[in-house]
Amino acid sequence: DPLPPPLPKKQLQRAESLPVQRPSQLCRGDPTPRATSILYSTPPPHGDGPSSSISPQNRPSWRPKKPLTKSQSLGEPVARRSPSPSPAEVTFGTADGELGQLLESPCGVCKVVLRCQVATLARISSDIQEKLLGSEEKQRLLELELVGKGWDALSVLQQEPCCQTGDAWYFPVGFTFEKSQLVLAAKVPKPCCPSPGVQSSIRTHSSIQRLIGRFSSRLPWHLVLQGSPEEQNQTPPGEDRAHLAPSPVQKILISPDVPYQTLAGFVKGSHGLHRTSPGHYERLACLLLLQVCTGLEHLQVENMGQGDLCPENLLLVQCPSQSQQGKEASLGLSLPRLLISSFFKVKDKQRPCSTSQEQDSTKGLSAPSPSVADELNVGMLIYHILHVDTSLENALGSRSNRLPEIPSLSIYSTGLKRLAMLLLHRDPCKRVSIKQARSILQVLLWGPRQELFARSKKTLTLLQSWLEVKRALLLLKFAENSAGTLGSLSLEEWLCCQYFQEVTEHTLYQVTQALYA
Repeated sequence: DPLPPPLPKKQLQRAESLPVQRPSQLCRGDPTPRATSILYSTPPPHGDGPSSSISPQNRPSWRPKKPLTKSQSLGEPVARRSPSPSPAEVTFGTADGELGQLLESPCGVCKVVLRCQVATLARISSDIQEKLLGSEEKQRLLELELVGKGWDALSVLQQEPCCQTGDAWYFPVGFTFEKSQLVLAAKVPKPCCPSPGVQSSIRTHSSIQRLIGRFSSRLPWHLVLQGSPEEQNQTPPGEDRAHLAPSPVQKILISPDVPYQTLAGFVKGSHGLHRTSPGHYERLACLLLLQVCTGLEHLQVENMGQGDLCPENLLLVQCPSQSQQGKEASLGLSLPRLLISSFFKVKDKQRPCSTSQEQDSTKGLSAPSPSVADELNVGMLIYHILHVDTSLENALGSRSNRLPEIPSLSIYSTGLKRLAMLLLHRDPCKRVSIKQARSILQVLLWGPRQELFARSKKTLTLLQSWLEVKRALLLLKFAENSAGTLGSLSLEEWLCCQYFQEVTEHTLYQVTQALYA
């Protein structure tokens, strides 16, 4: 029998290596728009978008094919490229090989630049904060060094208080630390003031008073407590003090921030400045109120409430860079740090919401919850700083539902009047929160102003574009200042930096709706 024909030989085909998957990158030219900014949106998973429905056989053939490589068995790891650096980690010194992985398309360039701007603002903000508040590590070491120390380790720099608040006297004292002489504040609480123990457990914040030491001791005889019974009993220098009864043992607190004035003293002495330079003064008012709001926000996060948010208990502290501000400082326009020095632990943070306006203006006024009290107090602070006399009872108890008039003296007057109305609304449900008040003050200070919407309809796209341009211009301003002779960045620039680092177009849309209604 003839032999059967030979079987045909099978042609073995080599498998291509698996392509490395990359997340799709979006920019404004993409056909799939997203509601949120590319700064904060998460790129869609691989395969999303219009191209995901196209089968591999029908995809365009103009894409260059990958070279054939050795076939891989199941379970063998796929070779992948080294991970590309995060845009937040990119600097001018980043290697070109790593940088090239982020620049594969114009959309990638846009994404990198925008995220680099936000990351740079965060780094600048952190650097300014350390210069304004000092290193946290150094503060911890100083706190350890002060343990067990008393008056004998401190040198009293003046006999009279540098500042007196409603609940304490403050004396500047010297202390030697790491071969340098530091100036600290010795806080002498007044009788019947709340216990300051809670201040030690709160996290550091620029608008909250820090305590780094405490001890119990009698007050040195030469210190003058203005307005206290001890002051009346003091004898003139040179007379015999043996007959005087020893002063009682008191708790002395040490703070690294030395106040020079209270907000009440600042407002009282600024009538002339408000009259001659209303724009500068009311901008200062916005910046001081902004610091109050950021401090109150921090206390709410820490489950704390302010003890007595009145101008007499708000401290003003000079910033380290103010000596370099020249003309502005000589005019009394330099911005001080504002500190909240009185607060307590909150047990009930529930916010009441009364539907009866009359009930709110009577019963609710007597004992509001801490969060509501914050809103009312900040609303009253606006009137106080702007030299408009009123009281909380008059503001909430008026049946005409009209608050006292705030004169229009600058571009900030109308916005401050609007904010006061939103904070002091007779219906608690319609009041803005402290967080919203902070955002309104930021918009008043740094925009966007209402004129932006005069020619263009307000949209998220417009606000996103405005935000991206302003971030770029702010960084250019910082670069120009550092190259010039303007010295270190100021407290106001730090607050501005924080604003543009955190704000989104969605927040801007909501805030401008409330402010420019």
